[in-house]
Amino acid sequence: MRARDRRFGVWAPNARSVDVVLGDLGTFPLTPVPASDSAPAGGWWELAESPALPDAPLDYGYVVDGDGPFPDPRSLRQPAGVHELSREFDPQEHAWTDGAWEGRDLTGALIYELHIGTFTPEGTLDSAIGRLDHLVKLGVEAVEVLPVNAFNGTHNWGYDGVLWYAVQEQYGGPAAYQRFVEACHARGLAVIQDVVYNHLGPSGNYLPKFGPYLGQGASTWGVNVNLDGPLSDEVRRYILDNAEYWLREQHVDGLRLDAVHALQDHGATHLLEALAVLADELAGETGRPRTLIAESDLNDPKLIRARSHHGYGLHAQWDDDVHHSIHANLTGEDTGYYADFADPDALVKVFRRGFFHDGTWSSFRERFHGRPLDPDIPFTRLVVFSQDHDQIGNRAVGDRLTATLDPGRLAVAAALTLLGPFTPMLFMGEEWAASTPWQFFTSHPEPELGKATAEGRIAEFARMGWDPAVVPDPQDPETFQRSKLDWSELDRPEGARMLEWYRTLTAVRRTIPADVPATDVAYAEGVFRFRRGDLLVEASLSGTGLGEAPAGAVAAFGEAVRVSRD
Repeated sequence: MRARDRRFGVWAPNARSVDVVLGDLGTFPLTPVPASDSAPAGGWWELAESPALPDAPLDYGYVVDGDGPFPDPRSLRQPAGVHELSREFDPQEHAWTDGAWEGRDLTGALIYELHIGTFTPEGTLDSAIGRLDHLVKLGVEAVEVLPVNAFNGTHNWGYDGVLWYAVQEQYGGPAAYQRFVEACHARGLAVIQDVVYNHLGPSGNYLPKFGPYLGQGASTWGVNVNLDGPLSDEVRRYILDNAEYWLREQHVDGLRLDAVHALQDHGATHLLEALAVLADELAGETGRPRTLIAESDLNDPKLIRARSHHGYGLHAQWDDDVHHSIHANLTGEDTGYYADFADPDALVKVFRRGFFHDGTWSSFRERFHGRPLDPDIPFTRLVVFSQDHDQIGNRAVGDRLTATLDPGRLAVAAALTLLGPFTPMLFMGEEWAASTPWQFFTSHPEPELGKATAEGRIAEFARMGWDPAVVPDPQDPETFQRSKLDWSELDRPEGARMLEWYRTLTAVRRTIPADVPATDVAYAEGVFRFRRGDLLVEASLSGTGLGEAPAGAVAAFGEAVRVSRD
């Protein structure tokens, strides 16, 4: 709710009565708002006459049919947590200084994924600002922030959020978020915000108290959001308004849409298409590009196909096939979903065709999966990585590649990610071969929920063959502390050497246009090769054996990687 609109409107279509609690001023009844063209089903309530209110932001909440008070579903601030009253916050009171920022198309840009709570020792947005110059020197062009929406507890990954508009107070709240975005833009860094529209967290979700926000069926993470059932128009509006809030009010340059394959929407216009239309309209209105990136394991080019060709018109999507190919061929892991990717031919295929599973048999799924990428879709529409929060954090002990690979093979992973024909993404700390794990951590205040989370995690990995004794307790505060980056590792010789390698690769990457495809892709005698323009990249998958780099090499890392020009 914006401070200037003090009618305290709220959608509660099935309620018989709705009251608003206004701090110490008391409780006031809301009245139904007549249906309109924009809300033909009605269901909105607001103050008919506003009492005399102080200028200072008020704490407020809603009583629905005598139950509550509950936080505002559209709350922008929760200073005391997700179970307590909301607080008014007006994002337009911030005097933005990023007017010179023109934005940029983020396809082809170097993205850096980070989690605010573990990126710095302090775990705040303001402390993260102090590390932005490091990213600039690294060659990063866009910062992707894991979800910051309000959740119960003090720390978790961010995917248990229940109030999608509010910024978690432990991170600094919405004002700190504005300072962070502004600081990024001042340094030429775009900001991508990770948002979760496919489910809500297990604690503090009061949306069903107000209306049918949840629908039929469930995914791994909980009950599905109501995108196409009765009264779903207002639920979709809730999501679209949230996207607009980040893109317009908070000056964000792009959104990463979590697990879009879990969105159940059978309407004529899919939510993803509606989001893409919104982003493109905002870009046209403001002159700043707005980029939507989907996380999807469908391998369906419809997501990033133009709407004129019956696609959704999203701008990019994650490509797990590239990660799996790099990981399996460098680590030797060939179980579970890595089984189909253990042959170097998988690397060759993804560099040539983008997807590995493009209508092929998936042994992990035990069915045929995916379809070919359209010939006119550039590979810059595919975001790739050798490490990310999911692929590290969803391992039993949260171990990075650093725990498995020697420096040579780490250098190969970096070269394939940064010099390949895709949009590359790094995970915080990989640029110096960080040794700190990134483990699954939670802070559920409810003992029974914490216990169920920990036991479920252990049981999940036991089924996969991991020793339950090695699985960290997500509720143990030490699990969270262990996952924080150790910036002192930059001062160690091995850390400094790897950082210099990453900086070298990002500098080389900038010498060729982002949309130059990979050609002459091949694997022979342990060496994976490809060209991009006049650049030849050779990488030994064993991390050694290439021999000394020629005198004219553009870049080299021992006997693991060499980059040269014709």
